[in-house]
Amino acid sequence: MERKPLTSPDKPGHGYELAYRLAAEQLAGMDDIEQQCRQCDARYLDSRRAITLDYLNRPYLVTLPDAEISMMDNKEEEVPLRDKILILHYLTVARGTPLSGKLIAYKELPEGTNYFPTFYHRSIKPLADCFGGEPHRLLAMAEALAGQKADYGDAAVTVNAFPRVPVTLVLWRGDAEFAAEGNILFDSTIPDYLPVEDIIVISETIVRKLIKRYQAEVVQ
Repeated sequence: MERKPLTSPDKPGHGYELAYRLAAEQLAGMDDIEQQCRQCDARYLDSRRAITLDYLNRPYLVTLPDAEISMMDNKEEEVPLRDKILILHYLTVARGTPLSGKLIAYKELPEGTNYFPTFYHRSIKPLADCFGGEPHRLLAMAEALAGQKADYGDAAVTVNAFPRVPVTLVLWRGDAEFAAEGNILFDSTIPDYLPVEDIIVISETIVRKLIKRYQAEVVQ
């Protein structure tokens, strides 16, 4: 089956519904779903016609052919539509390329330079604004996402968005003279697992979760 480019809409609404429906149809139409699951470290349950995979340190169930998606550790919690689209795009785009261990910045991605202003304002700036004064807090907040300390900047952590999509967040502390800075790095194979627009969405999602946890802790 020929793969068509998959993109995520910038704004919610009908565009999200269309993106979800198209991705669901593409997954259901794949010739060898079991092989596709092996390419992204997901598991195909043939007896149930379902797929299980981890997304941001939580297990999800994708039921075919309609691609209904639920959380396996909390059946009552609704999965946001943006997350559903990311999960389906990961499942359908994945090429099975082994991780290289080489980290690249967003600008090094195909079309990354064009999308970088959006990426910066939705991901890097909020990250630096929230944690730049206390970079060490980033590590504590990332524990809920099974984040692992990385050796970059004043503080850095790697979060596995999906089994083959590690995302590394880096911070440099701000002071009276210099503003805090941040960056988000990816394994060079990430274009083989997510479209460039989705990389913005997954980065923003991770940063939002970290900020939300930080704000909740501050209130306490």
